[in-house]
Order: sequence, then structure tokens, then C-alpha cells
Amino acid sequence: MDLVQALILGVVEGLTEFLPVSSTGHLILAAHGMGLQGESVKTLEVAIQAGALGAVAGLYRSRVGQMTEGLAGRSTEGWRLLCNLLVSFLPAAALGLLLHRQIKERLFGAGPVVAALAAGGLFMVLADRWLRNRAAWAARPISDMTAQDALAIGLAQGLSLWPGISRAMVTLAAGMARGLSPVAAAEYSFLLALPTLGAAALFDLARGGAELLRENSPLTLAAGFFSAAAVAALAIRGLLRYLARWGLAPFGWYRLALASVLWALL
Repeated sequence: MDLVQALILGVVEGLTEFLPVSSTGHLILAAHGMGLQGESVKTLEVAIQAGALGAVAGLYRSRVGQMTEGLAGRSTEGWRLLCNLLVSFLPAAALGLLLHRQIKERLFGAGPVVAALAAGGLFMVLADRWLRNRAAWAARPISDMTAQDALAIGLAQGLSLWPGISRAMVTLAAGMARGLSPVAAAEYSFLLALPTLGAAALFDLARGGAELLRENSPLTLAAGFFSAAAVAALAIRGLLRYLARWGLAPFGWYRLALASVLWALL
């Protein structure tokens, strides 16, 4: 993998990780389009996911600090948020550990990704109006979340183990269905990426960390990391403004259009 390819994959990760369009699906398709495969792509994913997480940690450092204070017993709200994130994280973590091999073997291909893109797009188009009305009626902030809300979002996140479904899409939709405002649901989805993507990256490192530098140069890894971090920060800020005005339907139409084009090509 050369430097330009690493930059491209970093941009794809940063742009799509927090948008409801499926970062994993877009990475698979982008790598496929550039003729990349094997361990170099898998190991670069660790670096670019770390870059995306760095963007969340930087933008939401006050929330991270609040959870740190909660862990130290100095913030009730921070402790509640930390516990909710743990409850949301556990379902996908358990499913991922149990089904990791089957998912990699059966779902990490262009065909399953296209099918998931289409299914998710149709869901967002149909559900958008109801979800926005629900959120406008309740408009609850993150601080009002219960353990039941967190569990519902966590169970929805388990669906995103199918590449192409989109972790951001299902967690956003589940949060809004539980009465969170679009902005609150998006912020919770961003924060939930910290334990979810962090655990996934550590899992991949534990299984193949020795390949990381052998398959990619330090410069390539750095290019992927920083391009993902910079673009993810812009995408997060843009999504918060966009959701408040337009909702999820435009992302659904984009997914349906992309799935149609890819289906015709493949």
C-alpha cells in the first residue's frame, strides 16, 4: 500500500465512520476499487480507526473528563454516562466475540455490503419522519438516559456487525426512537464509538499486532491516522448541524443510489 492509498482510506474512514452510511462497507468497497486486499488493509484499519477515535476524544474532551470524574466518584452525571455506555457496549462486544469468524468469512464481501447498504437506506427513508417527530415530541438530553435506553441502543448496535448496516445509523435511530433529540442521539453515538471501536482495535492488535509494521510503513500508518482524525472531526461537526435540519432521509437515498450503482457494476 502506498501513501496516497493510505490517505484515501483514512479520508473514507473519517468521513463515513460517524455518518449513517457504513464506514466498514465503504472501506471494503474503496479497497476493492483500488485492488487492495490482505493484511496491509486490515492493519491500516487499526490506525485509521484510532484516528477517528482521537477526533471524538478531542471534540468531546469535556464529556470524557466528566466520565473520568465519575469514575473517581466526583460526578454523578459522569458516572451515569459511563455506566450507560458500558451497557450499550456489551451486546455488540459479546456478539462480536461469538461470531467474529463467521462474520469475517460470510459478510465481508462486496455482495453482502451492497445488500446491507440497500436495506439500511430503505429503513432510513421510511423511518425518518416518524423518528424526527418522536424526537421533537420528547427531545430528551443524554443526561436523562436510563439503563433501558442504553440497552436498547446497545442491542441495535449489534446489527452493525454486518458490514454495510452502519453503526452510526442504528445507534442514531435507536436513540431517537427512545426519545432523544437528534443531536443528543448523535452525541451518544459518537461517545459510544470510544469503547466500541477502541475494543475492536485492541482485539485486532491482539490477534495480529505483529503484522502492523511489517505490512505498512510508519509513514503510511501516520498518513492514515491523521487523515482519518482530521476528516472525522469535520464530519462530526457537520453531522450535528445537518441532522437538526434534514434528518436521516437524505442519507437513506444516498445509500439506495450507491447500492443500485454497485449492484449494476458487480
